[in-house]
Amino acid sequence: MSEVFDFSDVGAFRPGGFLPNPKDSNLFLSPASLVDLYLLPRKRSRVSAPFVVSGEPKKQPSIEVLPDECLFEVFRRLPAGGQERSACASVSKRWLMLLSSIRRDEICTPQVAQSAQPEIQSKPQKADDSSELKEKCEFSEVGGIKSDEEECLETAHGCLSRCLEGKKATDVRLASIAVGTASRGGLGKLSIRGSTSTRKLTNLGLKAISHGSPSLRVLSLWNLSSISDEGLCDIANGCRSLEKLDLCHCPAVSDKGLIAIAMNCPNLISVTVESCSNIGNESLQALGRFCPNLKCVTIKNCPFVGDQGIASLFTSAGHIVTKAKLEALNITDVSLAVIGHYGRAMTDLSLVGLQNVNERGFWVMGKGQGLQKLRSLSITACQGASDLGVQAVGEGCPDLKLFTLRKCPRVSDHGIVSFAKAAGSLENLQIEECHMITQRGFFGILANCGQKLKALALANCLGIRDLNFGFPLTSGCDSLRSLTIRNCPGFGDSGLGMLGRICPKLTHVDLSGLQSITDAGIVPLVQSSEAGLVKVNLSKCVNLSDNAVSAIAKLHGETLELLNLDGCRYITDTSLMEIAGNCFSLSELDVSQSGITDSGITVLAAAEQMNLQIFSVSGCSLVSDKSLPFLVALGKTLVGLNIQHCCGISFGTTSLLLDQLWRCDILY
Repeated sequence: MSEVFDFSDVGAFRPGGFLPNPKDSNLFLSPASLVDLYLLPRKRSRVSAPFVVSGEPKKQPSIEVLPDECLFEVFRRLPAGGQERSACASVSKRWLMLLSSIRRDEICTPQVAQSAQPEIQSKPQKADDSSELKEKCEFSEVGGIKSDEEECLETAHGCLSRCLEGKKATDVRLASIAVGTASRGGLGKLSIRGSTSTRKLTNLGLKAISHGSPSLRVLSLWNLSSISDEGLCDIANGCRSLEKLDLCHCPAVSDKGLIAIAMNCPNLISVTVESCSNIGNESLQALGRFCPNLKCVTIKNCPFVGDQGIASLFTSAGHIVTKAKLEALNITDVSLAVIGHYGRAMTDLSLVGLQNVNERGFWVMGKGQGLQKLRSLSITACQGASDLGVQAVGEGCPDLKLFTLRKCPRVSDHGIVSFAKAAGSLENLQIEECHMITQRGFFGILANCGQKLKALALANCLGIRDLNFGFPLTSGCDSLRSLTIRNCPGFGDSGLGMLGRICPKLTHVDLSGLQSITDAGIVPLVQSSEAGLVKVNLSKCVNLSDNAVSAIAKLHGETLELLNLDGCRYITDTSLMEIAGNCFSLSELDVSQSGITDSGITVLAAAEQMNLQIFSVSGCSLVSDKSLPFLVALGKTLVGLNIQHCCGISFGTTSLLLDQLWRCDILY
């Protein structure tokens, strides 16, 4: 009986199917027919669905099985409009990259049948409504997500502009931008600012831009260590309309990439190369040879750039380059001599941190007679700049309007006065951290600058000291309108008194940081001003009192627009009373860290003709919550209010000010 109920073959496959389990209750029959349980069925039972032995679902045919070559042929036959291509780009990264690799000349444009042309032309044009306008300003991205924080979209001369920063600068985003903007002419400006940790952007992204934006005019690449010559070569081959190139901290870019740009982009106007350690002289030679429209050149901190590159550039393109900045380069006197001889079109020149240039270089540059059109010259941190060189520059640049001299320790009074005599067209002179220049040189400039100097700035010059020397009153400077003497601790009341007699036409005065001056120096200067002071900055003049402010308010209240008294600790409510009663044109007032109280703000708010726009009481410990209604009254015209570090103003008062002055920018 045990042999009869042997179930060892249950589940075994037979030609008729699987053997059923005889333990199932619905399979037990009468004892007479038990023997039928072991017979194979004569006929297969009908089933509703086919049985798959492997258990896996059958795969449906998909376009994804096609190789990239086939998909490429499909995608390049899509309509030229952006909607279909953007929809396909949203399917997957593979499709996006394939679409971005298609150049404009590879797109197949269908031929319109002759019989269909009248029908097409007869259709009325649809008005451009708001939905169509919105569609013109958007582009599709992978997954249908549109980003707005990493891309600045603006229309400039019919071209689109994008700016990608940090982690958002990736190949996928550049590819999506290339596909999305291709139907509208592509990008006109592209700026990519990476970081030291950004590694996702590669040459593949620039290749996509070169395919989708052949009209690209401006390209800026900052802090991108993964971009190399391959990416720049793709831009050079695909974007031949490039006009401006900015490379900063791109160590993988060498002469090969920049030479490709120079040879393929004849419209190049401006080139900036900063901290690119692999770019050298060959790039500058190519720029001078192949770029007939080059106007602006900036080369900064490139150790492989030397005299050969600078000389080749200006020898070939000196007649067209108008602006040049050379900073932290290993060049010598030879480069300055070439610039002085061949820079016939130069109007703006900046020389910064040229440690290997000596006095001879500046002298030869001035004597070269090639800088006749130079209007602006800046010399910063050049140890070789001396009195002789500065004098030669003044003689060789007859049209010079702006001269800036910073951190040049060898220039003294003799050199700067000789320069002022030679530069007859000088209008703006700025001197900073030149400690060999004294007060004698300062007044010598005013006596010899002629009648064209309009602005003179002296900052951080420790050699300035009050001197007792006679100065002829007949040699004044009636043309001077703006005077800045900032952070020169030796400049005192004696110098200010003499200055007021020499420069009677001053309108802008900045004496910030002169801790030695008092009311005895300020009052004569204010009284000597005949034109009417417009902007006065006396910040950090700690020894001034209400008498000086009273003189300014009474004599120049009708013209005064800006008054800065930040850090003048002896200024009290009396000054605010004089300002409220006389200064009806004042738009900006700063009394931070002074002695004003709530009473002064009350008087200021009660002035009927007061039209303040910016008001600062930062660090005024005597201002309290009682000033709330008066600050609100002033807030009718304010656009900026500074109440930082006012310990007497509570958080509740600050909240009320924020609620009531919602149009005003409040610093608290």
